[in-house]
Amino acid sequence: MENLDFGAFAAIGAGLAAIGGGIGIGKIGGAAMEAMARQPEMQGKLQGSAIVLIAFIEAVALFAVVVSFLAT
Repeated sequence: MENLDFGAFAAIGAGLAAIGGGIGIGKIGGAAMEAMARQPEMQGKLQGSAIVLIAFIEAVALFAVVVSFLAT
């Protein structure tokens, strides 16, 4: 059996992880903006929570990119 090169699959996986992270961050940002528009007095709490959630999503997406490149 030949040795297979999984570099292309790793690149596709990294791209999907980046796209997924971007979609997740966009959804959080949109929901936070809508919530702040409905209740402006909650802006500080919502903004802090959104930043923490965005950091978690970014960490998971970065982890997925690293794992996909290590799998080659």
